[in-house]
Amino acid sequence: MAQSQETATSSSIWGPSGARGSARSTGRTGNLISKYISTGAAITIMLTLAAVAAFLIIQAWPVLSDSSARFSAPGYFAGATFLQIVGPLIFGTVLASAIAMVIAVPISIGIALFISHYAPRRLASFLGYLVDLLAAIPSVVFGLWGGQWLIPKLVPIYLWLGDNLGFIPLFEGPASRNGRVLMSASLILAIMVLPIMTAISREVFLQTPRLHEEAALALGCTRWEMIRTAVLPFGRSGVISAGMLGLGRALGETMAVVMVLSTGNTFSWAILQDAKHSTIAANIASQFGEAFGNERSMLIATGLVLFIITLLVNSGARWVISRRSKFSGAN
Repeated sequence: MAQSQETATSSSIWGPSGARGSARSTGRTGNLISKYISTGAAITIMLTLAAVAAFLIIQAWPVLSDSSARFSAPGYFAGATFLQIVGPLIFGTVLASAIAMVIAVPISIGIALFISHYAPRRLASFLGYLVDLLAAIPSVVFGLWGGQWLIPKLVPIYLWLGDNLGFIPLFEGPASRNGRVLMSASLILAIMVLPIMTAISREVFLQTPRLHEEAALALGCTRWEMIRTAVLPFGRSGVISAGMLGLGRALGETMAVVMVLSTGNTFSWAILQDAKHSTIAANIASQFGEAFGNERSMLIATGLVLFIITLLVNSGARWVISRRSKFSGAN
């Protein structure tokens, strides 16, 4: 009688047909499917990256293999060699992105800290929604807004900077009166990268362990001292990652720069002067439709250079994050 009751109990738990074994089998199958899907997705990313690199190298090889080739494509670089073309483009790309990051990084950190630790809950929720909304605005809209509304407001400031701070190489005059200069492009790039950097930094700051914050406050720290000693160190890696994402967008941005920048081809530091700079992405967008043959290969070669710069920047960011994580773990 006791044995029959045990059998009945076992059947009621596991089912008459070995439900426990079936569940284990189903779990193993799901694990295998998930593993294969994840592995396939990772391989797809690697193959896509390799395919992009192979395409750029193959298409740019006619130019890369002939250092004496000269180009007569329409534009300011007519009759120049590839190195004469790509050097100023790299300079303009890096300079514009660097200025944008100098402006955007501290502002994004400040906004993220305000939303996460200073603003009332309702206001923080509303501001977080606005930040996410700004991140979804297309770049062409930023270009239109910057070209039609922002730049005319900046021209008097540029003229004042050129007249009063012209001894600084960045503000060397005469300042442009139409405002289509690298400084305008950098400001619009900074505004464009602010939302994504702010959103990531905000989420990282919100993940700070509550016990760390309460411990700092219990030791007598003010709110700012608590942020400086607990929140910022915890979120350092996330802030660096957010900065690298913003820098990647700034390096590759096209339409907004094309719409507000009067392009040139020099190594000038004067970001307020007209027709002095261009970026790689903007140059490709403005010239590719009219380029054929070697001229098109030359533009693709500049795209390869931008591809390499982006890889180096992201690799450097990963190295910095890994070193900081290692030191934090050691401490």
